[in-house]
Amino acid sequence: MKTALTIAGSDSSGGAGIQADIKTMMANGVYAMSAITALTAQNTTGVAAIQNATPEFLAQEIDCIFTDIEPDAVKVGMVSEKELIKVISDKLKQYKAKNIVIDPVMVATSGARLINEDAVDTLKKELFHLATILTPNIPEAEELAQIKINNSKDMIKAAEKIAKTYNCAVLCKGGHNQNDASDLLYKDNEFKWFHGKRIDNPNTHGTGCTLSSAIASNLAKGYDLEESVFRAKEYISGALAAMLDLGKESGPMNHGFAIQNEFTLAKEDN
Repeated sequence: MKTALTIAGSDSSGGAGIQADIKTMMANGVYAMSAITALTAQNTTGVAAIQNATPEFLAQEIDCIFTDIEPDAVKVGMVSEKELIKVISDKLKQYKAKNIVIDPVMVATSGARLINEDAVDTLKKELFHLATILTPNIPEAEELAQIKINNSKDMIKAAEKIAKTYNCAVLCKGGHNQNDASDLLYKDNEFKWFHGKRIDNPNTHGTGCTLSSAIASNLAKGYDLEESVFRAKEYISGALAAMLDLGKESGPMNHGFAIQNEFTLAKEDN
């Protein structure tokens, strides 16, 4: 069985973070492992508290994984402190990690900044150049490329600049600023659009985590980057289309929408 590692924060409500990553990886047929960067107390209404891991503990988590069950792919999510970012960078280089998918969680789709400037600078200097692929949303792509994105041409220009700056592929997620859910993959001086229909579902908590983890899962299984992005997009569309409705505000998706067997049945279904 292929394996994948998520390095990210915990979401106590289960919709995003390592919980979403592990569900996604399992649903996509790989064995999931995790190194937790932070504990969060949160639900669909917001984040109540955050407790970061110490750099020493995060290093031990990653050591324990790579020295026993080596991952075939790695997904890196939100990391809010520069010391933790440095640990991740050092360890990924030490163990020559492969198929690294980095979701550069810096700016919310609302435009709100999620981590401080020091951490952003450290991400740029220490981590992003290790990526096989970066998966920024529109505000994050604007931050990384220093370009205002108003249309598809701007997305191409921004993705190209990011790819050349960090020597990696870029998936620019356009769903939040477009009339559809179209994303742009820029790789090796070529670009490809992945067009998708917008699904009318307000419960979108954890979509970024889920997409990046699905890409990592497919890379772990041996699919090339274009195939991995296509399969990840199809998976997240299915998870949204399942129309799970939990929580008081924007809730989680159904990561297990395609898993149906005797063990998933409720008592009344038997």
